Amino acid sequence: MFETLIRGATIVNAEGLERRDVGIIGGRIVALVAPGETAEAGSVVDARSCFLLPGLVDAHAHLREPGLTHKEDFSSGTHAAALGGVTMVLDMPTDEPWTATAEQLADKMAMAEGRIHVDVGFQAVVSRDLSLTPRLLELAPVSFELFTADVPEAFLFSTFDEIARALRNFDRADTLIGISPGDQSILTGSTERNKAGTIAAFLDSRPPLAEAGGIARAVLAAAATGARIHVRQINSELGTKVWSRLRDMADASVETTPQNLFFSADDYEAQGARLKGSPPLRSRQDVDALRAVLSAGLIDIVATDHAPHAPAEKAASYPAFADIPGGMPGLQTLLQAMLKLVDEGLITLPDLVRLCARNPAERFGLGRRKGRIAAGYDADMLIVNPRQPSTVTNADQVSCAAYTPFDGWAVKARLTNVFLRGKEIVRDQVLIDPAQGKPVRRES
Repeated sequence: MFETLIRGATIVNAEGLERRDVGIIGGRIVALVAPGETAEAGSVVDARSCFLLPGLVDAHAHLREPGLTHKEDFSSGTHAAALGGVTMVLDMPTDEPWTATAEQLADKMAMAEGRIHVDVGFQAVVSRDLSLTPRLLELAPVSFELFTADVPEAFLFSTFDEIARALRNFDRADTLIGISPGDQSILTGSTERNKAGTIAAFLDSRPPLAEAGGIARAVLAAAATGARIHVRQINSELGTKVWSRLRDMADASVETTPQNLFFSADDYEAQGARLKGSPPLRSRQDVDALRAVLSAGLIDIVATDHAPHAPAEKAASYPAFADIPGGMPGLQTLLQAMLKLVDEGLITLPDLVRLCARNPAERFGLGRRKGRIAAGYDADMLIVNPRQPSTVTNADQVSCAAYTPFDGWAVKARLTNVFLRGKEIVRDQVLIDPAQGKPVRRES
């Protein structure tokens, strides 16, 4: 007898769709039952005419705790995630302080206990003090993050030699190195030449050339050292061309974000500070090129780079556009943004699951528990009704940022229920069973 049976849905996995009922015991999926087959359960969930998706895994988010909790915290950020169908958040290490030591990582995990509404995996930063790595590895963060531009000196690896040296530090380690592609020399040179403080100056300081060079260095350094890498959010046509040519040279994957698939630099005129982030938005030609490689299957993961700021911070006046705090919320709108791409015919529902569930789970060491609906996996699932449309609104956002760049967008389907390890945590966009999340470590 099952504890819970979800009956009547069409299951969506990365491999395709199938009609099955889902039996759950002890927070795990224990059986996929053929439609009409007799099965007893303590609780039955009617999901007829609906799709059943695995909970989404957002591989790139900033929950802002510790030290920056006026922007977001574990509770508010994971509340947004739960309402958006993200049942696993991978939290970046750029808080205050940055997560650079084993003590800081352990403290961060402890802070999250009992306060998170979905599961959270934690990422550690690669410090120039490489002696910190062994003890961090013992705590099994889901990834290490290596930065090549636009960060404090203690975490900056700006040259080919420094990147390769850092990757060699992880020789034979069972982990993944996330690399944010950029070029500090271009950033520094452009800033010195152009002090106008305009949007154009900001774009010039972080051009496609910097991204493309950063991708090339990351992949070539990984090929030379044998490291497993994940290239963070690319968004330029030049970057996608370099990635397409070099991707098979190393054990490498790549991500982009929903905002880069919809917005261009022209949208700064309308939304300004709300869309300001790094890398900057590109031209419409770059957006079209990015969409083409996504449709062709050359993008491995779509993640949000959820990076909220307090409304007053975004609304304040700054000397230069580059000085505006960079980043925007995204956890609560990931599923709806991806469903918009499905509505447009750019991707399919199985593609959505591949990009936002299976691939991030597998790449970040969670693939034996997360990212698919199959026996033995955590019962993290979403019921999506394709007959009920939904609309994204600022008023519905629970992140401390209190807005979304997708305000007013309509989607043909609606997320009705969210399950985390078999427990229903969200019903009709209301968090009904809070604080069920757990800190999760990378598995070999």
